[in-house]
Amino acid sequence: MPKYLLSVWSSEDDPTPSDEEMQQMFAAVATFNEEVQAEGAWVFAGGLHPASTATVVDGRGSDAVTTDGPYVESKEYMGGFWVLEAPDLDAAIDLARRGSAACKGKVEVRPFQDDV
Repeated sequence: MPKYLLSVWSSEDDPTPSDEEMQQMFAAVATFNEEVQAEGAWVFAGGLHPASTATVVDGRGSDAVTTDGPYVESKEYMGGFWVLEAPDLDAAIDLARRGSAACKGKVEVRPFQDDV
């Protein structure tokens, strides 16, 4: 079955949710995760620390070079993701719609390359 990356995107310009709103989102995402697991679409998911905690590693030379901070300077950042199985793009988009409603954020859908 095809796998899709559903990535949750936020912006530095987005208003910071209140603690109550965050708890509601956490509960809604937990419910969505349980539903997706019960439906058999679940592969893996996770939330991410802020982009400022990222480290970029460049191992193209003889010594690896590390740089603190995100690879791309942007106001937008990925805050979490799901890797889910779906029979086709339309089904993946429907999963993303449900995930977006749960986490109150935009969700980008990208198919994984076919296994070689």
